[in-house]
Amino acid sequence: MNYLRAQKMGNQKPWKKEELKAGLEHFYEQYKHYPTAPEIDKYTYLPSTRTIERSFGGIIRLRESLGLDGQYDLRTGIHSSERAHKINKRSHIIKHEVYEFLIKIFGKEFVHREYFFLDDKRTRADFFVYDQNKGFCVDVFYPSDKRNLVGCLNSKLSKYNCIYMQQYPVIFLQMNKDIDQGIIDNIVKNKINKLSKDQKLMCWGTFELFCKERKPLSVR
Repeated sequence: MNYLRAQKMGNQKPWKKEELKAGLEHFYEQYKHYPTAPEIDKYTYLPSTRTIERSFGGIIRLRESLGLDGQYDLRTGIHSSERAHKINKRSHIIKHEVYEFLIKIFGKEFVHREYFFLDDKRTRADFFVYDQNKGFCVDVFYPSDKRNLVGCLNSKLSKYNCIYMQQYPVIFLQMNKDIDQGIIDNIVKNKINKLSKDQKLMCWGTFELFCKERKPLSVR
């Protein structure tokens, strides 16, 4: 393993299949699954996915040629199902947390979950909140890291490009506590595809302050 670490850091010689197999198996021993592309790029005992693509035709072909576990594409199969279950469970938890926070400030009558702008069942926001400023939308997500955050944000900007979804301010609320507002602001500042003036990317702390500064409607 020390040699593989030196390979990663120094790139002394071309990687051999035996070395890659050792690195993949070492990862499996630690995490009980073979690594995805982002995990490979971060792992000490493996080269970059670009190196694997150039030398071995990609990670799927490499795992197949090594005969590792018969599961060559982690986008399918047991690993994919377990990952989807984990993501859905986490999504349910964080959206419930956001909902409970919103109704404490604005009242249950004025917080709508799964707000549909059109009847196509796709043009929707996670929440729409009515307040004295005509309301705002909230789209909640949990990026695994900065790279994933950028990808999620680009997808959401495409979704909210619809004219019907530009009638109200939109808060893109990312819930990974390891990504603070300073990191977020730097990402937004350097994006080529800019957010509109009524779109904001926030972490939880910034969102709390934003909501507390809005004026709730009162029940008559």
